[in-house]
Amino acid sequence: MEPSLKIKIEQTVREILQESDMDSTTEYQIRKIASKKLGLDLNESKYKAFVRHVVNNFLEEQRLKEEQGDQSKEPEYDDDGDLIVCRLSDKRKVTIQNFRGTTLVSIREFYKRDGKELPTSKGISLKEEQWSALKKNIPAIERAIREMEDRV
Repeated sequence: MEPSLKIKIEQTVREILQESDMDSTTEYQIRKIASKKLGLDLNESKYKAFVRHVVNNFLEEQRLKEEQGDQSKEPEYDDDGDLIVCRLSDKRKVTIQNFRGTTLVSIREFYKRDGKELPTSKGISLKEEQWSALKKNIPAIERAIREMEDRV
């Protein structure tokens, strides 16, 4: 692939990524939009791997920016004293809590009543060993997601 074409593809893909909702946009959708803009079929194998490389680099840059930003923030606690690790959306958050002497990673939906955020039954709380097992298998989960997206 010509260096000038690589630069053009990378710029186009990065523009699309910057304007996209990273929670719902897939690599396939990025390739499809970029293909239209560039007049190329980026689903061809010679382009597909390069686009994946650009997307992964972009995502890693975003992750590093978030980590650096998170380090400067004061820890946030909810009304029950549980550490709020992150907010996944307006209604969902990840907390670390202590329940009957057991530390749990809780990924849960919340609702507001009388100005307070209260947990719903929608969610999951993982013990440390369950969290470790999930964390260990994240690469396999990401690989399965990419394979599924490639089929679309």
